[in-house]
Amino acid sequence: MSDTVFGKILRGELPCHKVYEDERVLAFLDVFPLSRGHVLVIPKEPAATLDALSDDSAAAIGRVLPRLCRALRAVTGVADYNVLQNNGAAAHQAVFHVHFHIIPKPNDAAGLGVVWPASRLDPGDAPGLAKALTDALSAPA
Repeated sequence: MSDTVFGKILRGELPCHKVYEDERVLAFLDVFPLSRGHVLVIPKEPAATLDALSDDSAAAIGRVLPRLCRALRAVTGVADYNVLQNNGAAAHQAVFHVHFHIIPKPNDAAGLGVVWPASRLDPGDAPGLAKALTDALSAPA
């Protein structure tokens, strides 16, 4: 079990306002919410980043995320929301235990603010990049 704040919550050393729990997943209210109803969803498996998480734990989170989003919409009355997941310090991860944020977006001032400095896909690079990713997916783990 990780020694992060989430590991401490999983071990019962720190309290949380639990929203959902099963054998692989715990969801609870964020104590520093960006908006009312901001929920954190964590695997019970101690993995720092998504690529280190087992397929079973990832599938368990994938099964519960839509249910939590539906519940959040019903309870808050807010139709719009973000699902956010960061991996690594440069990607703004602050707690090094995989976690997903479900953040209601009730208006322009509340919820998650995003700046998206998009660029264009390089047409010369795209075919090789797509093939390399496809090949990496079929390689043994």
